[in-house]
Amino acid sequence: MSPDPSRLTADAPAALEIRGISVSYGGMRALSDVSLVVPEGAVVALLGPNGAGKSTTLRAVSGLVRADGGKILVRGIPVERRPPHAVARLGVVHVPEGRGIFPSLTVQENLEMCRYAVGRDVDPVSGAAAIFPVLGDRLRQLAGSLSGGEQQMLALARALLSRPRLLMVDEISMGLAPIIVQHLFDALRQRASAGTSLLLVEQYIDAALELADYVYVLDKGRIVDVGEPGDVRQGALVSAYLGS
Repeated sequence: MSPDPSRLTADAPAALEIRGISVSYGGMRALSDVSLVVPEGAVVALLGPNGAGKSTTLRAVSGLVRADGGKILVRGIPVERRPPHAVARLGVVHVPEGRGIFPSLTVQENLEMCRYAVGRDVDPVSGAAAIFPVLGDRLRQLAGSLSGGEQQMLALARALLSRPRLLMVDEISMGLAPIIVQHLFDALRQRASAGTSLLLVEQYIDAALELADYVYVLDKGRIVDVGEPGDVRQGALVSAYLGS
């Protein structure tokens, strides 16, 4: 029987609520009856092995894939039939796996692209340099020529400066050195402390569990465990699927 996520959030308003969604690709089922809640101002980690459906879950929320059934609500507003730009206007910002930047543009041009979202009182260029100082030294460099860690810093800085109400981050630590991962998670921790709701897909298990308020474990397209980090850390499912 699938866990009931509502028991985690009985008194909390939801920044995101997923109710029994299913997603298929070419007739193959990627998600089956997935339910998940991100309370307002909370950090939720979605963990699981490769191919479990974690990225598909985030893509369904942001409108990049269409759910076959079920409901997706952002602060109570149904979005499962809305296009990505309409979901983004509700304050949902998605940092996809694989570094969501424009590689043929300079760092400064990448940052200028989010100026429409940050408002007139914030300069995205100086704002990004304040979050990750190395970006201030790379403004004229093509984004595609940055190191992997610097590209992730650029992608995350763009997302943070866009003033998300719900920030979804997919495997931001992939292939990066531990010191770079620490810088990225420090930025996420600061934003979470400021009250931004966060849905985090992450292979860096210890960092994800340290940051999260709640954890869901996804395997073969289904939620197989849900709880607080201290409970899930000790679970046999985490050891079996994630090698934790």
